Amino acid sequence: MSERVMPGRTDGLITLVAADALWVDLTADSAVPTASGAFTCSPARAQVRYVLLGSHVVATVRASNGQWSVPEVEVCRAAAELNAVGMDRQDLIRIGPFRGAPRQECNEETPLRWRQRIMRELQELGGPERAARREVGRPYHLAGIDWRQILVEQTRDRTQRTWWLPRAVVRLLDAAEHAESQWVQAARTRQASAAVTEPPSRPRPARDAGSRQTTSPEGSTASLRPYNKELEGQLYSVLSRKPGTSRRVAGWACAVCRTAPATVLDHCHEHGYVRAPVCQSCNTQERPDHLYSNDIRVASRYTRLFHTHADYWLRHWHRCPGCRARTTLPLPHLAAWTAHIACRSLRPTHRAPRGRKPCGVLRVSWAGSQNAPSSCLLTVAVDFCPSGEHRVLARVPYREAAERFRVWLAETAPAVAAAAGPDRLDGLPAQFRPVIADTSGEDLELF
Repeated sequence: MSERVMPGRTDGLITLVAADALWVDLTADSAVPTASGAFTCSPARAQVRYVLLGSHVVATVRASNGQWSVPEVEVCRAAAELNAVGMDRQDLIRIGPFRGAPRQECNEETPLRWRQRIMRELQELGGPERAARREVGRPYHLAGIDWRQILVEQTRDRTQRTWWLPRAVVRLLDAAEHAESQWVQAARTRQASAAVTEPPSRPRPARDAGSRQTTSPEGSTASLRPYNKELEGQLYSVLSRKPGTSRRVAGWACAVCRTAPATVLDHCHEHGYVRAPVCQSCNTQERPDHLYSNDIRVASRYTRLFHTHADYWLRHWHRCPGCRARTTLPLPHLAAWTAHIACRSLRPTHRAPRGRKPCGVLRVSWAGSQNAPSSCLLTVAVDFCPSGEHRVLARVPYREAAERFRVWLAETAPAVAAAAGPDRLDGLPAQFRPVIADTSGEDLELF
């Protein structure tokens, strides 16, 4: 990067106004839209020694004239990290609203909490249209990201509005929250250590008026430790009630993508075992899209679950001892696999400008449960056919679907299949737990 002369630059430091201009300039070609005022407009927090830029924490410095500044190199580093992020605008995650979610007030003294901030703004202003108006004093960016440009509103039955953001942005904001919490925790630890080591009777030296106050950016994002089966075989009902579990989960990297910080403890609802700590993005991607308690829509995201990233997800699902010993998946996932993989050749197609397009929307439902496999039947159908037809493609018994999955697993992920089977594990639960369907969108950690 060529050396440029920045207004207000002194010894590698630039003013917050200059940093705003530099941030917008360096991220002009980024896939993630950025906002001006990243350092000077709410919820930027220069007065508390740091500012968030994407998932990067930039330390702030107060110069002798009382003006706040930041290291130019840190702004450039944060911009380079953001420019490297790829974003698929079609790969969306629902961020709200969720029924029964507790309302939390956010102000300039609270941490990022980007979900609460977005929900509060949209609910108060009446939707994305009014929220798009940048009113005086209203925050319009989060960690330097202009979320309004990429927010998607969807309406079901002309009544319920839902708001969505691209998966890459959700991961970025989750990482920003984690980086902020680590920064604050490290700062408090340093302050506590200084208070203990300094003798109380010793007077503090006078601070030079010309000196700068700075906080080292090092230690702001403590390295996340990889998950190494520390919770394998433990029941979620027991572990979730132990004090400190949530803090322990936050110290791990997501066991699936291995990049974002873990936020929830994923577990199997059929057997009750903990799978692994995962991030909010991966947890949402895994969650079946329930229409009713026994009816799910098979969306395009299943391409990642069963094709491009199948090996990661199969390993993750088989972290449950019950699923691993029976070489199967929980019923909603097995139903989705049956519709998406086993019945793919049965789905009709229609002419399109570039070849042929799969018909309508794929849906699968089931009667009975895995607790009585002889009477459980999966029905694969197509809804919203362009020609007006609603077709039933196949009716597959549960045992047949499970057997087809075992054959496919051996071909797709041989290592996962080799570690599965009834001879691989003892001490399984005597009784199964029924699948708990979450149709309201609350408690995303359930799946």
